[in-house]
Amino acid sequence: MPLFEGLSYGGEKTAVIFDIGVAFTKCGFAAENAPQFIIPTEVRKRKTGQLVNIHKCCSETPQDLRSVLVDFVHRLYFRQLLVNPKERRVVIVESMLTTTTHFRNTLADVLFKHYEVPSVVFAPGHLVCLFTLGVSTGLIMDVGYTETTVMPVFEGTAILKAWQALPLAGKAIHDLRLWKVMKVEINRSQASWVSYWIHCTNSIDESILEDIKVRCCFVTSHERATMYNANEPLEGPPAVRYPLKGDRVATISGKIRERTCEVLFEEDCEGRSLASLILDAILQSPIDMRRTLAENLVIIGGTSMLPGFNHRLRSELYAHLKQPPYSEKLSLPAFKFHKYPAKANYVAWLGGSMLGALETLASKSVTKEAYTLQPLIPDWCSLYVAEEKEKVVGATKKLEAGSRPLSSKKLSSSLSVDSSPRSSVSSAARAAARSIAGILSSASVDSNSTPKSS
Repeated sequence: MPLFEGLSYGGEKTAVIFDIGVAFTKCGFAAENAPQFIIPTEVRKRKTGQLVNIHKCCSETPQDLRSVLVDFVHRLYFRQLLVNPKERRVVIVESMLTTTTHFRNTLADVLFKHYEVPSVVFAPGHLVCLFTLGVSTGLIMDVGYTETTVMPVFEGTAILKAWQALPLAGKAIHDLRLWKVMKVEINRSQASWVSYWIHCTNSIDESILEDIKVRCCFVTSHERATMYNANEPLEGPPAVRYPLKGDRVATISGKIRERTCEVLFEEDCEGRSLASLILDAILQSPIDMRRTLAENLVIIGGTSMLPGFNHRLRSELYAHLKQPPYSEKLSLPAFKFHKYPAKANYVAWLGGSMLGALETLASKSVTKEAYTLQPLIPDWCSLYVAEEKEKVVGATKKLEAGSRPLSSKKLSSSLSVDSSPRSSVSSAARAAARSIAGILSSASVDSNSTPKSS
């Protein structure tokens, strides 16, 4: 638990923040500048003992998914955070496009009925990540493990008609099976080298491939990639040696280190790529928003942390902008990238941490009592409709009870609700951002690549 809680008495406990990604889960407490733990989104099944990813269990029966989530949440509370779930509110940072209704409903049922948490709120990651920047407009690209999603947000409101998605992300690098082209050296006789090489390369685990990708691979420049595609001779980077278990050592050539990440920028059969996702999202947004969105690019997700990723993406954007159909429909002077005060893999979690520290958290959450009466989790975009309905019902009950009639001015003020999610959250988020500025590094921007924060 947070250190300051052990030094104080009374008051409400800080909320717990969960960001359950496809590959890794971030967990921690509200008002902190980083998650306490980042662990794989995996758990062992009780019956078979097999280590499985919890998102792959969504296609199984509800009982199996519930059993897996019970064990996984138990690990988060009692092995990682070491807190009582009955004492703390929960904020779930979710991706609007990857989290299924079946998964979120089962997760809410586990939290309320099995662990008896006070309240739960599901926060969209593409919105809360803007809290960390203190802005309300941006084009958010989330480059995760299984897919890349793009969502334009203008003045705190997501432009749903312009969202883009592509099943191209970090998993595509793993699917190349790098061990097929690695040279594995062992301290054995030359006679048994070939047969043992075949055995040991097939036994390389996914976690080792992930570590090799993070430590050894990088994204090359657009110019060198063009020369590679033209089969021009180039001097590659030096090879590196990666120690494996026992006496095995994998030698990763410079060409593999440089060329592995090229799969992220290749076009599919429909001509779509990461750069085209951003341009298509801008093109489908209203014309008066396009320049603002292009100057407020927010790139998050663990795969975007590869060295050289943002520089290559910027070059790809300018290259695509000169080609049809974008050269005929878009006229954008510059693409600018925000520099956020956190690592790209947990920017969304940090936004959830700031949301969990706000006083408005209770009004945005689904309480245990409300879930018991009606076990339904509202969609994130319908929360404000529910608030408006509650105010209308409350005012109607007062009038029916024979209370003093409200004047038209008071009645209109009691029923007025700003339809934009920015009204109640953005101002509080800005205040939270200023209060946390002493802890976080400034959300300043590069003079070359980042817009000035307004």
